[in-house]
This record gives sequence, structure tokens and C-alpha cells, in this order.
Amino acid sequence: QVQLVESGGGLAQAGGSLRLSCAASGRSFSSYAMAWFRAAPGKDREFVGRIDWNTGVTDSADSVKARFTISRDSAKNMIYLQMNSLKPEDTAVYYCARGRPMTWGRRVEDFDQWGQGTQVTVSS
Repeated sequence: QVQLVESGGGLAQAGGSLRLSCAASGRSFSSYAMAWFRAAPGKDREFVGRIDWNTGVTDSADSVKARFTISRDSAKNMIYLQMNSLKPEDTAVYYCARGRPMTWGRRVEDFDQWGQGTQVTVSS
């Protein structure tokens, strides 16, 4: 059984930084995509970034590409999201997710395992 547990959320000022972590346990994550999504109040969950567990290849949404970095530590089964130059519009609950087998997508439907989320609040 796969378990994803996010941590590292909290309150930050605009221009500041936070680092989110996702602890992955259960089945092997080799050959899967891992991703971060976020859901702002009253809005649908949206793609933030993804990483191929095997190759480390990453891909990010245009809205965060120059500011957020996704990475992984395979030995520790950890996924990270380094968020710099935070903006108030980055305020959201951030979710870690594992992709469906043989899938490299950006849609919510492309992912079948989700963490419980961690709240990020950015004040102006």
C-alpha cells in the first residue's frame, strides 16, 4: 500500500522561501512519475511540477517554472519542492502524488495516489 505524507508547509512572506517534503512509502516508486499539485481556496487542483523517479527529469508549470524546483532523493524515498520568490497567489494546499503506471501526464487523472496535503500561506 502506497503512502505519501507531505510536510514543510506554513506561513511565509512574499518573496520568501519554503521547502516542502513528501515521504513516500509502500510499493516501489521506480518507473513512476511523482508530482506536486496545489489547490487554492475555491479552485480546482492544479499541476505544479513532476519528476521521473528513475531519471530525475523534471517538468514544471509555467507559473512556477522560474521559482520552484522539484527534486527527489531515491535513497530516502523523498520528493521535494523548493519554492522561492513566493507570491500571495501561491497560497494553496500542496499535494504530493504518484502517477499511474506508464504515464507521464499533468492532469489530476494521471495520478492515482495522493497525500493529505500541506497548507502554504503567503502573506503580502
